Amino acid sequence: MSAPAEEKSSFVINGKSWSGAVHPLKRLLDTIREDVGLTGTKEGCGEGECGACTVFLDGQVVMSCMVPTCQAEGKQITTIEGLAENGRLHPMQESFAQEGGAQCGICTPGMIMAAVAYARDPGSAEDMREALAGNLCRCTGYIRIFEAVKKAMAK
Repeated sequence: MSAPAEEKSSFVINGKSWSGAVHPLKRLLDTIREDVGLTGTKEGCGEGECGACTVFLDGQVVMSCMVPTCQAEGKQITTIEGLAENGRLHPMQESFAQEGGAQCGICTPGMIMAAVAYARDPGSAEDMREALAGNLCRCTGYIRIFEAVKKAMAK
């Protein structure tokens, strides 16, 4: 039995066109890390439960460990690396660093991506907690994360 065939895949990632040969059912997470070479997006659970692999796919929050690469065909992907502009960190990234919202770093990229999505259409503090609920952190206890999000949104 032969290995499944790789197919040509192409999408725009962080504003740059990318194309390559990958198996269409390869996880988008693995394509981003192994084929594109962007390692900011992390794998935590591999089951779509922890949020460490959060990226934007055509502006929508997705867990990249649950998305086959074929579903990204022709779409826009934004990873944690794509938030920075002109060599400057995104305000949410800066705030996480300043407020101690990042400790071990596994959840941080996904948490920041979820926080950026929340900041697009913010609500109450309870809404913020709900927006970030799909992202698990084992280090911070969330208080520093919530403070970082609030600080970034106040800018």
